[in-house]
Amino acid sequence: MVRLATWNVNSVRSRLPRLLDWLAQTQPDVVCLQETKVAAAAFPAAEVAELGYATAAHGDGRWNGVAVLSRVGLVDIARGFPGEPGFPDVETRALGATCGDVRVWSIYAPNGRSPGSAHYAYKLAWFEALAAAVRTEIAATPQLGVCGDFNVAPTDDDVWDPAAFVGATHVTPAERAALADLRSTGLQDVVPTPMKGPRPFTYWDYRAGMFHQNMGMRIDLVYATAPLAQRVASSYVDREARKGKLPSDHAPIVVDLR
Repeated sequence: MVRLATWNVNSVRSRLPRLLDWLAQTQPDVVCLQETKVAAAAFPAAEVAELGYATAAHGDGRWNGVAVLSRVGLVDIARGFPGEPGFPDVETRALGATCGDVRVWSIYAPNGRSPGSAHYAYKLAWFEALAAAVRTEIAATPQLGVCGDFNVAPTDDDVWDPAAFVGATHVTPAERAALADLRSTGLQDVVPTPMKGPRPFTYWDYRAGMFHQNMGMRIDLVYATAPLAQRVASSYVDREARKGKLPSDHAPIVVDLR
């Protein structure tokens, strides 16, 4: 069994004690992290190495930032993907690595800010380029997972109240079409089991009561090729990791592969 996880930690330095405790308790073999907000050279690789993880990090020390942790091998590292657009410079939003017999991409999609804005156009262009890159990857690597914070809720069932998001990003037809195009490359949505309520939300705003009332969104996703999806024994949202002192506003997704 191989345990794969993805988590937007919302600053790996701020969340480091929680991350280390979670790694020790959950024992994932491969972890995709997003929004690390740290330069690659400053990533706490030594700390996670004490738990048996090798690290590949891609960050500029300000915003964004992604990483892959693995205790089953870490080779063929790719920071960014061919044709990746920038705003205006290419940002640290995508990292690929081969871990054992699985290739993973940790991705942190642009937010988009508001429909019709330059940031929104950048988001759509970024997804289009990602889909093109994934098509190339799949041709060479059948066991592929694209994991991370996609900043898009795939359907209305993936937000707590569709009416609350009218006119906002993350739910627009163009963003959802971009996700559908990404899936059309040969990826399947590995929908996790929710730990509370009927829907597997992964993100809850920090505003008072949103988490406890389960007013969330499913914007963190695990997309897998058919050969990888067929290996899924179970998957769940680790909602417990969103609780307690100074949590990320996202919960991890944990996937067990046969």
